[in-house]
Amino acid sequence: MKKAAWNNCYLICTEASKIWAIDSWGRGTIFIYDKHVAARAARKSLSGEAGFLGSRISVVNQAADRVLIVANPRAGARSRDRAISDLVDCLAARGLTAQIVTDLSVLAETADRYHAAGQLRAVVGAGGDGTMAEIVNRTHADIPVTVYPCGTANLLANYFQLACEPESMTQTLIEGATVRLDTGKANGRIFLLMVGCGFDADVVQQLHRRREGGHISYWTWARPILDSLRSYKYPALRVCFEADPAQNVEAHVSAARWAFMVNLPCYAGGLEVAPEAVGNDGLLNVCTFGNGSFWHALRYLGFVALRRHRGLSDFKTTVVKRVRIESDQQVPYQLDGDPGGFLPLDVEVLPQRMTLIAPYARILALGLQASATSSAGAV
Repeated sequence: MKKAAWNNCYLICTEASKIWAIDSWGRGTIFIYDKHVAARAARKSLSGEAGFLGSRISVVNQAADRVLIVANPRAGARSRDRAISDLVDCLAARGLTAQIVTDLSVLAETADRYHAAGQLRAVVGAGGDGTMAEIVNRTHADIPVTVYPCGTANLLANYFQLACEPESMTQTLIEGATVRLDTGKANGRIFLLMVGCGFDADVVQQLHRRREGGHISYWTWARPILDSLRSYKYPALRVCFEADPAQNVEAHVSAARWAFMVNLPCYAGGLEVAPEAVGNDGLLNVCTFGNGSFWHALRYLGFVALRRHRGLSDFKTTVVKRVRIESDQQVPYQLDGDPGGFLPLDVEVLPQRMTLIAPYARILALGLQASATSSAGAV
């Protein structure tokens, strides 16, 4: 058994797939379930790399009492308004003042003003992944944000175990920790989770072309998926890599029919195209599938669902800081489940672009390095 100590944490390793993290504040033992996280933590602990789990975890400033709740009128189910009202009441009971923001044009100025005065506890996105991406696109990197998942797609919230429960969210805002996360930028727009070029982006385009206002439910996706299965032609893509000696990547162009650029290992339906992706390593995971047809798409989806796609001969993956995707035909791309546009596409990582508030235990269990200082006001 190996033991590695850092500022406030001890990492107890018994084998690569089983790791327990115990902090010196006596908050208990946290089991790391994900084998990829476990393997990374074990390698770093045994090689003596400090800081993987060990930076002091910052708590939010107890003097900051203002919470901005950003509500997208089109995000999620119709029960969202009641969930927001319950959260406002819960926050008030714990001495926090909530302010609901529905006009995104005033969000940045309002957040900056409260943050500069030391009053901003957090900007809370009451919606899904699209709402959170919009918030991060409009605020600075040191503005603390979190998600109250009232939307249809809540991949970020699920990954960090943030629930649409007012008591739980209030507790996170009082006792949670902050972690600095990377984001990506695609043709000038920030994304949080991933970019998809190909079939999945065509489904997203089909959905939004047919959408006539109102909320999106999971059933809303059925017709666009069927339409894309019938009509998508899987045009050839050119994935253009820059030379990066640090990652042993030479400048080259790779052919593909379907491509993903992944920041966090989150995808719809529980699929994990890049389960080894780390949200604060300063890199993006590029994953490509080489063949294009209806049957190949089904094969790829099946192997991804079984987590066996890395063994396919026509699957390639590498890590990069930037990459360009091109095609001679009109190929759509999607950002975090929202339509982005059409190729060509320039993608790059933005290291530590987002400050997220999440449960202390979850940050530790994911093996993410918590913020050394909290932009929400460390104590």
